[in-house]
Amino acid sequence: MASHNPPHPHGPDEAAGRPTPEAGRSQNPELVNFTVDLTSQEVLRQAHVLDALGADWSPVEALHGEEAAYDLLYSGLDDEQQRVYDELVAAGVLPRRGDGHAAA
Repeated sequence: MASHNPPHPHGPDEAAGRPTPEAGRSQNPELVNFTVDLTSQEVLRQAHVLDALGADWSPVEALHGEEAAYDLLYSGLDDEQQRVYDELVAAGVLPRRGDGHAAA
């Protein structure tokens, strides 16, 4: 006489009689078109940035300030620093400034 044993549950969900995540999934899932429009959030972000910069912010003045900072950064280099600077310019990592050497 053969006895029939029911299959053993494989995990706590099955043991508790809860369906497993795979139970409700289709064997052939289809892609779903999912779109998020962040336009309003981007406009709000830009408004906050411009508000933080202030009404007197000038992009042209900011660019001139950056150029002056770079000139100062690459000024007064010793021989070793100048050699490294020249190598970085030759490798295309840094743009050549002024006469081809850092400002003294």
